[in-house]
Amino acid sequence: MVQRMGRVIGIKPEGIARYKELHAAPWPDIVKRLKERNIQNFSIFLREPENLLFSYWEYTGTDFEADSARNQEDPHTKEWWNLTAPLQDPLNSIEEGGWWASMEQVFYAE
Repeated sequence: MVQRMGRVIGIKPEGIARYKELHAAPWPDIVKRLKERNIQNFSIFLREPENLLFSYWEYTGTDFEADSARNQEDPHTKEWWNLTAPLQDPLNSIEEGGWWASMEQVFYAE
């Protein structure tokens, strides 16, 4: 079963150009890790002037928490996040220890 997932986070205005640059040519290992973690159709959208990033993906695995934990321990992913995290600005409403804010899917049409 496919789970559609969306998350949102702010982005610092001074970080937008660098964020776009990084994602215009993502490291092949990062894209590979997404597939290994059962994530497909991954997209990130930018909304200006509000400076919000919206990410969408489809999860095709059976244990999202385990796949996420594997991703958090991956050295290449950590290195990528060390580049992107300083550019981001988490929402004030984010849960303790979170970064991107999860979103509830309220509509889907095929």
